[in-house]
Amino acid sequence: MISATISPKLTTPPLENGDQLTRVEFERRYNAMPDLKKAELIEGVVYMASALRITQHGEPHADIIGWLSLYKAFTPNLQLGDNCTVRLDLDNEPQPDALLRVKVGGQSTISQDGYVEGAPELIVEIAASTVSIDFNQKLKVYRRNEVQEYLVWRVLDSEFDWFRLKAGEYIKLEPNQDGIIYSEVFPGLWLDKTALLTGNLAKVLEVLQQGLASQEHQDFVQQLAKE
Repeated sequence: MISATISPKLTTPPLENGDQLTRVEFERRYNAMPDLKKAELIEGVVYMASALRITQHGEPHADIIGWLSLYKAFTPNLQLGDNCTVRLDLDNEPQPDALLRVKVGGQSTISQDGYVEGAPELIVEIAASTVSIDFNQKLKVYRRNEVQEYLVWRVLDSEFDWFRLKAGEYIKLEPNQDGIIYSEVFPGLWLDKTALLTGNLAKVLEVLQQGLASQEHQDFVQQLAKE
């Protein structure tokens, strides 16, 4: 008697928006859909990305990655991720637009199968507006899991919010009199908010270079080199 072997792909239901799943089942279904580019589990609910517009997402995303890439290039022991899956807890497995983590001695680790586990020090999301999941459910999840700094670029609102975790709550960091926001977790990571929102990437990178030349960043580099 010949027994037929059934392909796992035929027995695994596809992911659907709004599915309520455990993280294990979410990963099983996600892995069975190799052509799927982005799906997230937030508070046990599946969210799947729609097509992304270049002006509302693609270009802002690229600008953020460029800004963080320059910082990483001059700061040792850091890892920058673009749309990486993060295993935060049993009900949450987001895929943030960008993350920055301390590789050795930080608060997250890399699993044997290559995923980030635990909260990266910094996460960035490109959101359409204030009604986005990034500004609501995700903010609560990242706060609870102790992501130290959470940045949300609300493109349609022409607004950029930079939150710092303090005493279990997110406090919004405001620009100084020169319009610059300073990271409190990554010294030297400076952002000219107005330049970013107006598309002046050259000014954004110029201000970052000033941060990289600061004494605070030099001290941070020496600290990281000892890890």
